[in-house]
Amino acid sequence: MKARLKWVEAVSFLAESGSGHAVLMDGAPEGGGRNLGPRPMELVLMGTVGCTTYDVIHILKKSRADVRDCVVEVDSDRATEDPKVFTRIHFHFIVTGKALKPELVERAIKLSAEKYCSASIMLGKTADITHDFEIREAE
Repeated sequence: MKARLKWVEAVSFLAESGSGHAVLMDGAPEGGGRNLGPRPMELVLMGTVGCTTYDVIHILKKSRADVRDCVVEVDSDRATEDPKVFTRIHFHFIVTGKALKPELVERAIKLSAEKYCSASIMLGKTADITHDFEIREAE
């Protein structure tokens, strides 16, 4: 996996993934930025929730669950002093489908957290990571 980052100005950077996708990162105005894009640590958090959600959906579909939607709300805390690593991350999964079994959803989340999601397993070295979920019946 490769990436490239170019400094644009002040605290703005254009990052390009090895697959050719780009994202602009920027800082808050009080830090010299213009608030044109997410902060780097926000991208770490978004990448992590993307990684675990990918796993959960994949596991549910492989289990033949009739999953129709998944939204994950994430809440986190970071250390107050440098390095300001994540110290707590909570994932709240809202899974929508037809007759979804709670034990199946719980299993998918657990497998992602403990075996498949590289990002959350890596962040788990500094952060207390927790999960919960709710199931909504699709119409």
